[in-house]
Amino acid sequence: MSDEVRVAEGSAVVVVDDRLGEVLPAAALSLLRSAAVVYAEPGLAPATRAALDVPAPPAAADLLAQAVQEPVVLIVGELASAAADGLCAAGARLVTAPAPAGIELLDAVTVMDRLRSPGGCPWDAEQDHDTLRQYLVEETYELLDAIEHRDREALCEELGDVLLQVLFHARVATEDPADPFGIDAVAAGLVSKLVSRHPHVFADGPAVLDAESQHTRWEELKQQEKQRESIVDGVALGQPAVALAAKLVQRANRAGIPADAMPRGETPGDVLFGAAAQAKLTGHDPEDQLRSVALAFAERIRSAERLARESGRKPAELSAADWRELMSGLPGPAGARSET
Repeated sequence: MSDEVRVAEGSAVVVVDDRLGEVLPAAALSLLRSAAVVYAEPGLAPATRAALDVPAPPAAADLLAQAVQEPVVLIVGELASAAADGLCAAGARLVTAPAPAGIELLDAVTVMDRLRSPGGCPWDAEQDHDTLRQYLVEETYELLDAIEHRDREALCEELGDVLLQVLFHARVATEDPADPFGIDAVAAGLVSKLVSRHPHVFADGPAVLDAESQHTRWEELKQQEKQRESIVDGVALGQPAVALAAKLVQRANRAGIPADAMPRGETPGDVLFGAAAQAKLTGHDPEDQLRSVALAFAERIRSAERLARESGRKPAELSAADWRELMSGLPGPAGARSET
């Protein structure tokens, strides 16, 4: 194409994102008003083309010839056509708008809807809130494992898997005959909660000086919103026992209940609760502390097994004395976390 070919002033290629619905870049408005003719490529989503209500463009050469004579605007979904390339090469203005953060979530919602709808995936169509519970738990622990091992690639993947569970449950919820809701209601509720519980950010609430003050204020606002009668209302009783004990201790401590009024005794349960309480009251997370020790112990076992094999012994045949000998020179339970 000759470099001397120049389109008329006001000619433009406008790139739209079908995922945003009937939305055009603001910079395109004046160009659309002044254009002699506006075209929309057939590759746009049907709903977008219907909303624009303009014809498809002629062949690339004919479109360019027309744009040389008068201002022409071509609306496309992406820059992947001879018509768009020809206009841009001849000086047409390129108008785009940066995609907002979170745009890919719209695709995720669309894919989930397709999987759940007739003609989608038979397995997805059969699931309900109860059958999905195990997967939510599994994916959450896999996410925690990725965090534990500082694995950035796995962290990104596992966050996506947890997000899938949220999208799946929200999609299932749309089908409830008595009380349906969808992902928009979930997101709107979250936004409302975040705004109402951060008045120092979104309104004229009193300033919060540190994270602990904010946490305390959050709990106060939550109790007011939900009109709870007890400081332990809302604690998830189905969570792991050590985490449950820590949460109850945290609530009790913030309410002013002294440590000597918390469970005491000599049963294994009493001792475990006391250890969890002491950890929480001294600023530690007992669940993380116990997990760290357990992972270090698992690594010591693996190391001892490797030493046994290197010395020609089978781990399954080791005696108590053998285990004691192999593990005596290894790091203790408080050793470094495994990175494998």
